[in-house]
Amino acid sequence: MRCISCEQISIEIICKKCQSSLLKPVFNKREIEKGLFVYSFYSYDDIKELLNSKYEFYGDRVFRLLAELSFKSFAANFELNEKVYAICVDDHTEHHFSQTALLAKSLQSSTIKPVYNTLKASNRIKYAGRDLEFRKKNPRKFIYSGERNLKVILVDDLSTSGLTIIEAKKKLLEYNCEVLFALTLADAKF
Repeated sequence: MRCISCEQISIEIICKKCQSSLLKPVFNKREIEKGLFVYSFYSYDDIKELLNSKYEFYGDRVFRLLAELSFKSFAANFELNEKVYAICVDDHTEHHFSQTALLAKSLQSSTIKPVYNTLKASNRIKYAGRDLEFRKKNPRKFIYSGERNLKVILVDDLSTSGLTIIEAKKKLLEYNCEVLFALTLADAKF
């Protein structure tokens, strides 16, 4: 197989050389509303093509690798004296895999437990390429089917306006869940 970045022969979808030179995570923090922070590992512009791999047959391998390089390292260093639940923001399987489920799975640790298939958008409209006004007029309308009274990390692949994460937090608050923060691979504002 060839590295999808440099096209050199590689066992992995992205070779070790490209991983170390192009995919070194840089931890970023952005407040999207008072007290709600999104932590991300990459600038959207730096990994845009890799994020778009979710539409390709090999996208799951790219997302697993990105999760390994970023989310897994985060989980290994995250400490809290109580259990925290990583809840996927709408982990539907639209392109043969769920990118948010792959990311959440890599957070599994003694402190963090991934939770799947509990926070679903009832409005399946696409936001890609749409402006802020369109996003505001077309909320996700989340449905939550998980447990109450949890401490939560929200997991998504990308943060742009932050509206999806804010809406997800509001839904979880209805179930007395405390959203500690959100984790994303990339932030378009980074």
